[in-house]
Formats: sequence, structure tokens, C-alpha cells
Amino acid sequence: MNRFKSCIVLCLFFCPCLMFAQDTIAKRIYNTQFIGEMESPKIDGIINDKAWDKVEWSGNYIEWSPEENTEPIEQTQLKVLYDEKNLFVAFRCFDKDPKGIVKRLSRRDGFDGDWVEINIDSFHDLRTAFSFTTSVSGVKGDEFISNDGATWDNTWNPIWYTKTNIDEAGWTAEVRIPLSQLRFSKDEGQVWGIQSTRRYFRDEERSVWQRSPINAPGWVSSFGELHGLSELKPQKQLEIQPYVVSSLTRYESEDGNPFRDGSDFKLNAGLDGKIGVTNDLTVDFTINPDFGQVEADPSAIALDGFQIFFPEQRPFFIENKNIYDYSFSSTKAFLPTGGIDNLFYSRRVGRSPQGFAPTNAEEFSTQPSISTILGAAKFSGKTRDGWSIGVLESVTSEEVADISDGTNERNVVVEPLTNYFVSRVQKDFNNNNTFVGGIFTGVNRNLSENVDFLHKSVYTGGLDITHQWKSRAYYLKGNLVFSTINGNQDAIARTQQSITHLFQREDADHVAVDTSRTNLTGTGGTFMLGKASGNWRFETGGTWRSPELELNDIGFQLVADDIKHFTWVQYRTTKPKEEVRSYAINYTHVGTYDFQGNFNDLTFRVNGWVNLNNNWWINGGTIISPHRYSNAALRGGPRLRRQPWFDYQVGLISDSRKKMRFNMNFRDLYDINADNNYREINATLTYQPTNALQVSLAPFYSKNSKQLQYVSTTDFGNASRYINGTISQQTLRFPLRIDYTITPNLSLQYWGQPFISKGVYKDFKYITDAKAEKFEDRFSTFTTPQLNLTEGTFNVDEDLDGNMDYSFLDPDFSFVQWRSNMVLRWEYIPGSELYLVWSQDIAQFGDVNDGLFEGLNNNILNKKPENIFLIKATYRFAK
Repeated sequence: MNRFKSCIVLCLFFCPCLMFAQDTIAKRIYNTQFIGEMESPKIDGIINDKAWDKVEWSGNYIEWSPEENTEPIEQTQLKVLYDEKNLFVAFRCFDKDPKGIVKRLSRRDGFDGDWVEINIDSFHDLRTAFSFTTSVSGVKGDEFISNDGATWDNTWNPIWYTKTNIDEAGWTAEVRIPLSQLRFSKDEGQVWGIQSTRRYFRDEERSVWQRSPINAPGWVSSFGELHGLSELKPQKQLEIQPYVVSSLTRYESEDGNPFRDGSDFKLNAGLDGKIGVTNDLTVDFTINPDFGQVEADPSAIALDGFQIFFPEQRPFFIENKNIYDYSFSSTKAFLPTGGIDNLFYSRRVGRSPQGFAPTNAEEFSTQPSISTILGAAKFSGKTRDGWSIGVLESVTSEEVADISDGTNERNVVVEPLTNYFVSRVQKDFNNNNTFVGGIFTGVNRNLSENVDFLHKSVYTGGLDITHQWKSRAYYLKGNLVFSTINGNQDAIARTQQSITHLFQREDADHVAVDTSRTNLTGTGGTFMLGKASGNWRFETGGTWRSPELELNDIGFQLVADDIKHFTWVQYRTTKPKEEVRSYAINYTHVGTYDFQGNFNDLTFRVNGWVNLNNNWWINGGTIISPHRYSNAALRGGPRLRRQPWFDYQVGLISDSRKKMRFNMNFRDLYDINADNNYREINATLTYQPTNALQVSLAPFYSKNSKQLQYVSTTDFGNASRYINGTISQQTLRFPLRIDYTITPNLSLQYWGQPFISKGVYKDFKYITDAKAEKFEDRFSTFTTPQLNLTEGTFNVDEDLDGNMDYSFLDPDFSFVQWRSNMVLRWEYIPGSELYLVWSQDIAQFGDVNDGLFEGLNNNILNKKPENIFLIKATYRFAK
């Protein structure tokens, strides 16, 4: 641990050198006025109602980007009024060339073209705010801001109203925000935080009402203030949104299979709702939710054995997700698990069934692709006393697989009835500069015979604290987490031997598989010290996961038995130069150990970006890891020494304002003194021929050549054989996306992706000395007489005595997939929508002898896809 102590001492030594006084900027104040309901202005985009005469225009916006604290090209003004039920905002956006105003259309939260927004910190907690954006074309954008501007959640979709108008002086906008969509206290005289931003599209300029330095430690904490709120009446929110959905699935029928007759029809209904318990706290609930309009996950293949992280896309779970977030290893440093490890990963709720249907010869089976969510409810909000509260409860049904031979039918359970529970609380102290919180989760399953390999009950929890000082420039963060899992002996033994834990590792003397155990308890945590503002920034600290920590029943975790220390330093300039708007350069180093004390990895990274005055971006970086060992590469075998590796990548992003734009990235990674190489090139090409139509294509190609790719583990005599091979893998995908926005409330979207990944193995070998210094001394390669390939299986005669000693399956693969989704969405009244959806899907294994394009042609163009047609209608009753 000497290296760890040295790094901490070094970082603490340099920290004082980076400190400097923060600018003190006076808070702007806007005084609003109350109006009677009969005086409320008509929201038509034309600011001529008499009510607006009660308040003054407030202008003098200041440029925020690209040249901070200067006069913007065009000025902007705002007015704010309120009545018993609404907040009203008017904007005057001056423009000397009204014909040059860019009126691009997009779906909600598109943020394209010229726009103006208002941010409201109605709790005045200096951390959270509600953002409302209106583009000149009338497109609405709304986001919930948390973590002092570090998180902008655009999945929040409140009901509000806006209209715009272009005239000879520029353009104007009127906004009406129902107070039921905001959260605030019951105090008689209130002060809210307020900020406004305008985007002047032609010069990619942002100007703000309240000056906020671009290198400030936070966004919400730098807001100005809204005064004059003296007659506010908290509004309890009530929204009920029933839905009905009809779906038809068409596919190619299979002879003799009673479950695949060519079509399936379903009619379903459900309910979503939101109830304001108080003005601060709400209950969101859903009964039998449907997510058929949600876009499919992109295709991916992982050869390292670890699970793949996919972001949440389902509306119920992504709204207010920041309250339940507990990504305990999230840091600014380059960490493989940074921001992914989390105590709550909502995609566990309604997951694919984990069991399978055991079939006999001549039998067919079918099982659901997801677990039905019978119901879910969230109780969340923030009180005026600074308490943030979130409670989530969800129940998923028991799922069964149906099995039939055409005459007799039976079924088996493939996913048990399961209850998921999450609770999160956080309290603000010290003038909102210190936050203390905690989380607790639980999973309880009603297990039966076919799924008793799962955990019976799982409980996880954590405590966290954040303290900021010197005008929030510096921070100290820390958290502790724990987990305890319970199940039968087989379930716990299975967990001990999973890729996350690997207690069976041959050379691990601190862990071992104990088949008598019925529970495991583990801990983890992270601590960090950092500086969040100014040109110089840094973060340093450490994170750990004990060998028994297990979060994957309701959270997401890649590895256990892991200790890391890290340091990140950034220099960033925000003052434009002759050809450069801004740039940043980062340095990171990360060291990794396990709980046995093994030093497994040391990685250094330098990367940066440059924003040119023509609004192009250039980015690049390099990584070198001179010291590498892997506990997981041999899937329970000994710790494997790996070659030092070098990685570099470069990227180019063109001006996003242009009708034709692109971004390209290239990455090249290779091991030193070994024939291992990974190369990747990807790009996104976007063309916008009209304000309403946008087309983008994102081709991706990678080639992976690796001499030690794990294949299988077997026994030979009293020894284990860890079989590896040299793999040559190619992956190709090119998703196409078309967005046609007819009006801000009516749009047609298409997404389609062909995908193929092909891997061919050769030079099979087995590990002889996993930690040998020379690469070639770590394995022995099979000779031709030792291997015999028969019907997809390699039979091995290692001692050449004429008898088969062991065997392993031919690992060559070619996986082909086609996914597409077309959605017509019409928001016919605010909050009420009609969806027409057409989805296609093909997924199968192809011939490894085919080339990439040949494989796509043979397995997609020449195959009949599964077609799903869906109609979904919702109606939102709102009070």
C-alpha cells in the first residue's frame, strides 16, 4: 500500500497550490407582481396584455459563451408575473435580422435553433431547479436540474404552455407554468432562485440574465433572485393517465410448433398517475405499465464475461431518477466502473426471466421476454426543511414458460413473484453546503423449484456525505455501502463462483468457495477530495468493494474484491484566443489492488479537447498501462499477467449548426511485446435538409485481435486446463435515424440498426504459468495432432496416447441482428398522446465463413423479420 499512501500525500501537497480566491458577483433581483385570475395574460406569443404593464422589463443579459462577461450580439429582456395558479414569463429577444432567425423543429427537448429558457429554483436550496425552454418554432424543452447543475434530467415532462411570435424587432415568447408543476414552501414571503439563458444560434452564443462564470463551481448556486412572491398558495398536483394498447405480432410460422403459428394479438390496458400528497411531496404510480413505444437497446456482444450496462428508457423509471441515484463510484477520474456501479439499477425491475424451460425431445417452449410489472409506486419530493425523500415499491409477476409437444402441455416457473423496494433520503445543512444522506433497498422473491438458484432475499444500503466550502469551490465526498444476500446453499455457491466474485481462484488465499453458506455480506465505498471551480480543478481519492459485496439483484456491479486509488487534474481555459474558443487538458492516474494485496493495475491517461472559433471540436487522448494483472481473465483460474498496453484516440466534431454535420472518432489500442490489437472507427453523419427533417447515419466498425481469449475450463488428471485461443473478431453496425417533426406536437421517428459480430479462433493453447514475465512463457499451444474437430467440438489428445483426454466446443461465432422501430407520436392535448408503432426484429447466428456484408445479406435481407404493430392511446386528466 506504499504507492497508495504516496499518491495521497502527493495530492494533498499540491492541493493548496491550486487554491485562489473566488470572484464575488452581486445577485440580480427581479421584483414580480401578483395579478388576479381575470387579469391573466393570454398565451399567444404577443406581449400586449395590460397585465404585463404591472412589471418592468429586465434586460442587460451578459454573454456566457464563447466570451464570458462581455456584451452579447443581441440583447434579451424578460418579465415575470403570477396569479393564484400560474407563473407567467414573457421574453423579448431582439434581432436586427428577423429573417435570419433559425426555426428548426424537433421533438420535445430537441433544443435546436434559436431558443430562450427560464430556470427556477423554487426551493431556493441552491442545488435543484426546474428548467423551461421554448424555441422560436414553439418546441418545448423541460428539465429537472440537480446536483447544482451537474445533472439535467430531460425525462421530466410537466404540463405547461408556450407560444412565440416573430416581428420586426426580433421574436417574443410567452410562457404559462402551472404552480402545480413546481415545488415550493408555504412561507408567506418567499425568495426563489432565477436564471434565464438565450441561445443566439447563428453565432452559437449563449447569454444569461444573471452573470454566472463559466468556470463557477455550480450552476444553480449562481442564480439571481425572484422577489415579490407574497401570496403563493401551494397546489396539490393530481394527474391520472389511463392507456389502452393493441398489438399485433406477425412472424414466420414454424411447422409443428404450437407457439409459432404466424401471429399473436394482444389487447391491454393500464394506468399511470401522480398525486400531490403535499405541495412538496408526490406519489407517482403505475398499474400494468406498457413500454412498447420505447426504442430497443443497441446490439452488443461481450467476450469478457461481464454484463453490459444499458441505460434506462422507460418513462416511469427515468422521471425523477436523480432522487434514487446512488452511483457510489462515480468520479471524474478514468475508472472502468465510474458512474455504472449503483445500488439501484431500475432495469432489474421487469427484467428478462432468469430461468429457462427444460424441454425434452419433440417439445417446444415459449416464455415471456420480460417480467410483467403488476404495479409500481414512487413517493418523492423535497421539503422546505431540506429533506429530499424517495421511496419506490414495485411488484413483478411470476412468469412461466409453456412447454408442449403438440398434444400434452405443461409449464414451469422461469421468474418468481418479486418485490422490489428502494428508499432514499438526504438532508441539506450549513446553508446548503453540506448534504448527508442514506439509501436502503430490498428484494424479496417467492421462489419455487425451477428458480431456486436465485437469492431468496437481498438487502443493500449506504450512507453518504458531501461538504463544500470556499463558495463551493472545494468539496469532500464520501460514502459507505453494504449488501447482504440470502438463499439456499446452491444459490450462494453460484454467487461465490460468478464472474463478479470468483472465489474459486486457484491462487487466492483470502477467499474460497464455501458450499455450506446461505448468506454473504459485503461492503464498499468511495471517498474523494476535489476542487470544482476555476481554471485548475482536481479530484483525488479511493474506492473499494469487498469480496462479498453483491449488488446485482437490484443494483449494478461489475467487480468485487477491488481497491482503487485515483487522481484527476484538469486545466481549462474559457478565454477565447485568436482561433480557439476554449480548451481543456486532463491528467489521470488509477491504481488497482485486490484484498489479498496484489497490485493489479496502474494506468495513466492524458486527454483533452479544443473548441475552435468556427465551432468545430477536436478531442484526443492517450492511455498507457505499464502494469497489468487480471483476476477474471481465466474465469476462476489463477491471476493472469497481461502485457503493458498503449491506447490512443482522436475525434473531430463539425459545427453542429450546419445542415450537414458529422463527428468521427478513431481508437487504436495495442499490447506491447504481444500481437494484441483493438481498433475502432465510428462516425455520425447528420443531414437536415429542412427545419422539419433530420437524417443521421452512425456507422461503427471494430477489429479485435487477441492471443489470449478465454474459451473454456476443463480438467486433465489432477490439473485444470484453462483453454484460450487467438481470436480475430470484427464488429459492424450502422444505425439509421430519421426524425420528421410535422409540428412540435406531431412527429414521426424511425430508427433501424443492422448488426453483425464475427469471431474466428485459431492457435488454441492452455495456460502453464499465468504470471510468467515473458508473454510466450505463460501458455503452451496445442499442436495439430493434439486437436480433432468433430461436429463442432474439439477433442483433445494432450498426451498423444491415442485417447481423448478432454474436449471443448468450437468457439467460432457469427451473430447477426436487425432491430428497427418507427413511431408516430401525437400529443393531441398537453400530456395526452397517441402512438402508432411498427417494430421489426431478427436475431440469429450466421455462417462464420461469410464476410460481414455477406452475413448481413444472408441473415437479414433474405429472412422474414418479426413484425410488431402497436397502437397506444393515453389521456391525461390533470388538476
